[in-house]
Amino acid sequence: MTTIIKQADLIESVAAALQYISYYHPTDYIAHLARAYEREQSPAAKDAIAQILTNSKMSATGQRPICQDTGIVNVFLKIGMDVRWEGFTGSLDDAINEGVRRGYNHPDNTLRASVVGDPQFDRKNTKDNTPAVIFTELVPGNKFDVTVAAKGGGSENKSKLVMLNPGDSVVDWVLKTVPTMGAGWCPPGMLGIGIGGTAEKAVLMAKESLMDDLDMYELQAKSSSGAKLTKTEELRLELFEKVNALGIGAQGLGGLTTVLDIKIKMYPTHAASKPVAMIPNCAATRHAHFVLDGSGPTYLTPPSLDLWPNVNWAPDYNKSKKVNLNTLTKEEVASWKPGDTLLLNGKMLTGHDAAHKRIADMLAKGEKLPVDFTNRVIYYVGPVDPVKGRSGRPRRPDHRHPHGRLYRNDAGANRPDLDGRQGRARPGGD
Repeated sequence: MTTIIKQADLIESVAAALQYISYYHPTDYIAHLARAYEREQSPAAKDAIAQILTNSKMSATGQRPICQDTGIVNVFLKIGMDVRWEGFTGSLDDAINEGVRRGYNHPDNTLRASVVGDPQFDRKNTKDNTPAVIFTELVPGNKFDVTVAAKGGGSENKSKLVMLNPGDSVVDWVLKTVPTMGAGWCPPGMLGIGIGGTAEKAVLMAKESLMDDLDMYELQAKSSSGAKLTKTEELRLELFEKVNALGIGAQGLGGLTTVLDIKIKMYPTHAASKPVAMIPNCAATRHAHFVLDGSGPTYLTPPSLDLWPNVNWAPDYNKSKKVNLNTLTKEEVASWKPGDTLLLNGKMLTGHDAAHKRIADMLAKGEKLPVDFTNRVIYYVGPVDPVKGRSGRPRRPDHRHPHGRLYRNDAGANRPDLDGRQGRARPGGD
């Protein structure tokens, strides 16, 4: 039986899916993150996971983007060879990109365009997040499977590729490489690993693996039951346990969970080589899958809001200290005490800080704060010179967290001994 796919149906389905994934996490991600929250022992890491869960539920409720970085669109197509096309005015890629254009410019929820047309010279924004990165595969049958993903730049920028010798250990390479990624990929998330083929095949497999459902808890249960595991499943479990044992933790704050799952895809390769690629996914990276059967556009079903667990972490905002970074003095910094909660506005502020300023303005007017601001707190413990930091050395711009958070002065005890470009503290450092 032949399936007829109309251009209008494909465009509408892609646009709707991109809107959907801008404010809904996959249900398997929420389920795994909720379990990580329940078992976490580190207060800082547990708080970070709670903020992600709170932000996720707020985004689902208000249908607003989960993260200001709404990513570069990746589209994976599996086209049945019995599929026929109707009403196309250009190529298949043209139709996909029109869907991206409409999805990102939707008047009710306009998404941030992050794509620059010229990657080397002018780097001018295309204004509509096109073109997408499209992968097309012809398969038997009459189905047209589409997976769309919005890949955040923070995690994409931490992608790694290595050409190992045949006898080299993949586990050793992963454990050596993950700490060098810092926390800029915003863990906890997933690691997709591609092994074999050629260099570009390994990278593609790593990216494709991130589109699979998270099932690490099911795999752990299978292992505990004594059921026989495949060698790939055994490798996934080994990497999962050893990566989490690194202690990087949620948002680089230490703790039990750095990754929620490890995915692995493999392909035959040349006898003299072993290409290995690793791509992380963060909380800001979402994807969704749908099938077009010729009956019209496909719209995804929203998850139940009961999926999100209840978390308790928010402080009393009316007791928080308002801090204007434009007029901040050393005397004011010296008055801060461990456990204080600061609401920041002014210089050094970034993506989350429109909310900070709004909170500060509402407090200044004596207005009651809405509950939907409860994930916009900035914690600070221990006095730090805003110019020189704890070490006394001049503070570099790249030692400021991109979300504007100032972390505890004992943060080095709760994360690896790293001093990355994401402003992660280390003992004795700034």
